Amino acid sequence: MLYLTTPSGARVREAMAAGLLGWMNTPAQGNRLPHGQVWAADNGRFGKGWPGTDRWLRWLADHADRAADCRFAVAPDVPMDAAATLEESLPWLPQIRELGYPAAFAAQDGAEDLVVPWQDLDVLFLAGTTEWKLGAGARRLADEALRRGKKVHMGRVNSLKRLRYAAEIGCATADGTFVAFAPDTNLRRCLVWVEAVASQPALF
Repeated sequence: MLYLTTPSGARVREAMAAGLLGWMNTPAQGNRLPHGQVWAADNGRFGKGWPGTDRWLRWLADHADRAADCRFAVAPDVPMDAAATLEESLPWLPQIRELGYPAAFAAQDGAEDLVVPWQDLDVLFLAGTTEWKLGAGARRLADEALRRGKKVHMGRVNSLKRLRYAAEIGCATADGTFVAFAPDTNLRRCLVWVEAVASQPALF
């Protein structure tokens, strides 16, 4: 399980360089991505970091030489709206792959009732509300993704309990902002979480 977060200070960057954490990058960050750093490309739609499709695609193209180190790039989505996300993401998933990235589809509440574009995605990103991500619908999607040989990621994981659950349902990666709010204190706690999850028996 790799935990991805933002590079909030020198000590967090050191942990990332050591491979203890991954770097969750967005178009709005403006940070220089170190050579060899394992990272993922979020689109910035959740929050205020979405730059528009042209700038987002250009940002991915500008970082395409680093695609081999990238766990996934998330297609544009509509947070909390499964049907709108499906319509929004479909045209972009193949373009993400063409740039050399594993393509991630952000599943929202109710996505289990839609036709998921399995052939066009490499990573199922469990987005949506907390209640949905921890519920039966998201679990069914995660099971199906794993059955099809896809990776699973869970977004907004900010506690050990949530990280353990993500690992239990087969997530290879998770992300959160826990470290960013108090890096000096929370980095240590987060690394303890990661170690605890790494030491629990693997189910997948």
